[in-house]
Amino acid sequence: MENILHIFAFLAGAGIILTTLSSAVSTFVLPRSARSQLNRLVFGVMRRLVELLIRFAKTYEQKDAIMAYYSPVALMLLVPTWYALIALGYALIYWALSAGDFFFDFRLSGSSLLTLGFTASEGPLLTLFVFSEAMLGLIMVALLIAYLPTMYSAFSRREQLVNMLEVRAGNPPNPYDMLTRYQRIHGLDKLADLWRQWEVWFADMEESHTTLPALVFFRSPRADVSWVTSAGAVLDSAAIVLSSIEIPTEMSAALCIRAGFIAFDRIAHYFDIPRPREPKYPQTPISITREEYDGLIRKLEEAGLPIKPDRENAWLDFAGWRVNYDRTLLVLCSMVMAPQAPWSSDRAPKFKLPKLWISKHK
Repeated sequence: MENILHIFAFLAGAGIILTTLSSAVSTFVLPRSARSQLNRLVFGVMRRLVELLIRFAKTYEQKDAIMAYYSPVALMLLVPTWYALIALGYALIYWALSAGDFFFDFRLSGSSLLTLGFTASEGPLLTLFVFSEAMLGLIMVALLIAYLPTMYSAFSRREQLVNMLEVRAGNPPNPYDMLTRYQRIHGLDKLADLWRQWEVWFADMEESHTTLPALVFFRSPRADVSWVTSAGAVLDSAAIVLSSIEIPTEMSAALCIRAGFIAFDRIAHYFDIPRPREPKYPQTPISITREEYDGLIRKLEEAGLPIKPDRENAWLDFAGWRVNYDRTLLVLCSMVMAPQAPWSSDRAPKFKLPKLWISKHK
C-alpha cells in the first residue's frame, strides 16, 4: 500500500511539473496561439478581484486606473504560481523517492528551485532531480527576462499608430472627423496610404494579440484612448468610403476591413467570444441604426464630401461591411472596458466574466 502511495505521489508530481511547464512554454516560447488552463485560471481570478475593486470606483478614470494593473499584475503572478507548483511537484517526487519527511522534501525542492542550496540531497537519483529543478528555475528567470521586452515592443508598435490616429480622427475617434479632415488637408485620394498602414497594423495585432494574449488588456497610456475603439473608427471610416462616398473604388480600404475583421475574429476565437459565422446583412443585424447612418451621411454631405446618390444601396453596402466586425468589436470594447466612443463602446454589451476552467479549446 505504501509503495502504491509513493508511485501515485511520483506520478502526481510529474503531472504537476509537466502541466506547469506546458503553461510556461505556451506563454514564453510557443510562436502561435495556444491556450493554457493554468493561465486562464490565474487571469480569471485576477479579473474577478479587479471587477470587485471597480465596484467601488465612481468615475471612469478611477476604473481605468484599476484596470491598468489587471494584465501586468496577472502576468507577474504567473511566475510565482509556476514556481510554487514546480516546487510542489518536485517535493512529491522527492518524497516518493526518499520516503522521508515531506516538509524536508518541500524545503529541498524550494532550495533547489531558487538555487539557495541550504538543503542537501542524498543519493544519485535524487541529486539528478535536484539539478533538473535548479536548471528549470534558472530557465524560467531567463525566459521572463526575454519575454518582457517582446511584450512591450509589441505594445509600443500598437500604440504608435493608435496615438497618431487622434490627429486624423479626433478623440474619441470617429469617421466624421477622419473623413472631413482628410478632405480638407490631404484629399480623399490620399486615404489609400492610411488603409495600407492599418492593414499592416491589423495583421501585426492579430499575430501579437493571440500569441501574447495578455496584450489585449494592456491599456493605452491615456484613459480616454483605446486600441479597440481606434480600430473600430478606422473600420467604420473605410466602410463609409467604400459604400457611400462618390470616389473611385479603393481596394486598399476593402483589404483594410478584411484584415480588421479577421484580426478581431481570431482574438474573439481565442477568448471564446460567441460571434456569427459568415454573417450576412440583414439576416444578421448590426448595432448601427439607419437613422444614425443617415445622420452621419448628412453631416458629411454638408461638409462638402461627395456622397453617392442612391442612399438605400449605400446603406445596404455599409451594413454589409459593418456586419463582419460588428459583434466582435462591441464585445472586445466590453471586455477591455474601453472608453466611450461613437459606434463602438457606446453600445457595448455588459461584460460577462468567463468561466475559470474549460474542458477544451473550441
